[in-house]
This record gives sequence, structure tokens and C-alpha cells, in this order.
Amino acid sequence: MILESKKLSPADLLTSQFLDRARELQSNIELIKVLKSRTYHIGEANVLVRASSEGNRRYFFGINYITVEEIANLDNPFIAFICGSIDDVVIIPARFLFNHLSKISHDRNGEYKINIDKDLNIVLAGRNHRIDCHEFINNWKLLLIPTNIQSVTKNTVEDSLHSILQGRLLEIGNIRGYKTYCPDKSKLFNEKKLENISTLETCPQLQFSEYNLLRQIDVLWFKYRGNNFIPEYAFEIELSTGIWSGVGRMATLLDYKDVSFYVISNDSKKYKQVINSFSEYKDRYKLIPNKDIGELYSAELNLLELRKDIGL
Repeated sequence: MILESKKLSPADLLTSQFLDRARELQSNIELIKVLKSRTYHIGEANVLVRASSEGNRRYFFGINYITVEEIANLDNPFIAFICGSIDDVVIIPARFLFNHLSKISHDRNGEYKINIDKDLNIVLAGRNHRIDCHEFINNWKLLLIPTNIQSVTKNTVEDSLHSILQGRLLEIGNIRGYKTYCPDKSKLFNEKKLENISTLETCPQLQFSEYNLLRQIDVLWFKYRGNNFIPEYAFEIELSTGIWSGVGRMATLLDYKDVSFYVISNDSKKYKQVINSFSEYKDRYKLIPNKDIGELYSAELNLLELRKDIGL
């Protein structure tokens, strides 16, 4: 164990100690592999673990907006900030921190600078502004408490990520001026129902498309021309399900020559197997990894913010 610890960076060692401490409370600890961040399912919670091994008066954590957003959209989410020692851990609800992000300094790339002071409070912009974290310091029991929303069906991480990607695609389409549609009305993204993010309540019926297939496509962008909705982009998100169904649903739009089809998936091998069976039309389709949607979404938000700031 000593030899193994020598190979670890100080931050990795603190994370390892955090997980050891968590195992004392709850043996069920699982790395969430579908996310790129260091996030674990611990007890009743989903926890992003960040560690800072250095700190005199403050501890610094760089964290990207899209990472916080992804964690905050999981069921019962927390972020654990390890401040130099396993005995100084701030275990804060991710949605609570997400709602305070606008008060924390960040750069144009959406990188937030989380500073935690010697009293383990999170520093906000402005003189002497803080998030009082005393109730979150070393509060390991928070990870064992079930979510208090008993009436809502629990989502898997894949379910939550699917809704996140749908929400991001809808927001990108809205920013670019498209009319947007999504079939999953009641699913949530940033505590808003997808039906309140999409600009179309119902899917337009198109002359050269099978409506029952069309209205099941994960996200659609339309342009409104004259008295007609013209499809421009179609998106299918494939995380743990097969890619066949998504490619097949979008095929109902093949007669619309200007529509672009996108499969959002990290499984390039499965995508190639499926798309090679559509050899005649495979040039109409494109594969986009999940993280690229997050990066595009972040860039669109940053550009929107910049436009507002300079008034141009």
C-alpha cells in the first residue's frame, strides 16, 4: 500500500483517502464511467470528488461549468472539496453550488475558480462575500440520506445524461434562432422541464415523413419559412441503447435533402457497424462524441455572454 501511494499525486492520494473513509460508512462505491469527471456513486448520492493538496490561507479548485452542470443534473448530487486533508472536506450539494456559480469568478472558457478559505467557506466575488459552508464540513452523513423527492422516479446516470444532452442541444438551437422540438416533455435539465426549453409544443407534421417516427426523434431544429416548418437538423442520443433505432428514426427525413443527421454517442465502433449498413446514405450522418456537445454548448453560452457584455 505504501509503494502504491508513492505513485499517486498528492491530489490522487487525498482522493484515495476520501474513498477509504467513505467505505467505512457505505461499502457500495462505484466509479461513474459514462462521465469524464471523477464522479462516484456513494451510498445514496452521486459525488464529484475534487482535491487540493496545497493551501495556506485558501484552497484553490479549478472546475469547468459543464462539469458542474452535469453533476448538478444527476439524482442527489454532491461535490466533495478535499482541502489539504481528509479531515477537512466540504461536502456540498451540487445544485446549491450550481445556483451560486454566477457569483464566482470565471474566465471566458467557462473555467470557474473555486476558492475555499481557511474557515472552509467558499469565496464569492466581492469583498468579504462567502458561502457559509459550516453545515457541509465533514458532513459524511449527507451521502447516506435518500433524496427527499419520493414521488419522482429515480433516474440512472445514463437517463440523466440523456436529458442533459437533449437540454444542451435545445439551448444551442434556441440561441441560433431555430424552432426546437423534443418529445420528452417532463424530463428535467437545470431544474426546467424540457418542454419549457423547446420552443415547439408539438412536432410539426411534414409531407414527406412518417409522423410517428418523426415525433420520437430526440431533438429537432426547424426553420419557419412562409407558413411552413422546414427541418434543418436532427439529433439522436445513444448512450446505452443500440444505434440502429436512432439512425432508423432519422431516416424518415431522408427525402429532405438539406437535413443534417447527427448521432451523439461515444461508441464509434458500434456507430460504424450500423452506418455501414446504410451505405447509400451514410454521408448524411455524422457521429459526435458526448463531450463535443458539452464544449459546443459552453462556447455558445460564452459567446452569448460576450455579446451581451459588449452590446454587439
